[in-house]
Amino acid sequence: MNTRQQQLDAFNRLLDIMEDLREKCPWDKKQTLQTLRHLTIEETYELGDAILDNDLQEVKKELGDILLHIVFYSKIGSETGDFDIADVANEICEKLIHRHPHIYGDVVVESEEEVKQNWEKLKLKEGKKSVLEGVPKSLPALVKASRIQDKAKGVGFDWDEPHQVWDKVEEEIQEFQDEVEQGDQEKIEAEFGDVLFSMINYARFLNINPEDALERTNKKFIKRFQYLEGKARDMGKPLADMTLAEMDVFWNEAKKV
Repeated sequence: MNTRQQQLDAFNRLLDIMEDLREKCPWDKKQTLQTLRHLTIEETYELGDAILDNDLQEVKKELGDILLHIVFYSKIGSETGDFDIADVANEICEKLIHRHPHIYGDVVVESEEEVKQNWEKLKLKEGKKSVLEGVPKSLPALVKASRIQDKAKGVGFDWDEPHQVWDKVEEEIQEFQDEVEQGDQEKIEAEFGDVLFSMINYARFLNINPEDALERTNKKFIKRFQYLEGKARDMGKPLADMTLAEMDVFWNEAKKV
């Protein structure tokens, strides 16, 4: 692995390249915080994919892309006189020191859970009115639900045992089925949301990341469906013309691949 000096040299090299690009490249010169935003989100999802695939070379590549964006935003901030990369780094350093009094102070903790609870209490002392303020509004709904529940747990608003959560899941499923029978679409959707929320909560109690679990299922379905499409092409038969029974044969084959 690289030494600390080599790491610092590499970071300095990136800062120098960013200076050159901002000064000389027509595309880079035009970028703003707003134009980079959607690209940053895309890069973050690509990093997430690489992590799920456990492709460490791709993880390294995507981390580089995200690091570039951080440096890019910081360069733009320096041009407006609002902040630069040193301000960004120092800001997170100060936050980490403040949020870890069990490392940089005299607070004693016995578990990871106590660390999380102290973290949320410290944020409230910093002036936040709600522990939920730290949940970004633009997060995808499934991820947001998980973060909301995790934040609430940090201040003690939680069930005691997994079976209590499962009881709630069953209760919500029954309420959903009742509304399906009644046929009121708005209430059906509301109850379906409650079912999802309760399932995400149960996943948390089982130490399952619901976003990761669902994305792995998405990937598994895509792989099997594309296998099915390939078999249909080999037969010279449009997939839409195959019977469900024919599809099932290849679907079951795909499970073994």
